Amino acid sequence: MAIRIDGRTYYRTSEACQMAGISKATLFRWVKAGILIDVVRRDRKGWRLFDEDDINRIKSETTKIEVGCQ
Repeated sequence: MAIRIDGRTYYRTSEACQMAGISKATLFRWVKAGILIDVVRRDRKGWRLFDEDDINRIKSETTKIEVGCQ
């Protein structure tokens, strides 16, 4: 369920992942690998809060193509 704080809408991790089309495991792996910077906003329980900009950054990462050496 989205949360409204000071007129902005925030989403918890599972909602943000669903909106971006990735699993929570993928999100946490990308954060750990430094591909994505962890969000700084958390609720009182310590749960991450994502806004639309955060979700758009995650979505943009899902469409990147890497060229590897063969």
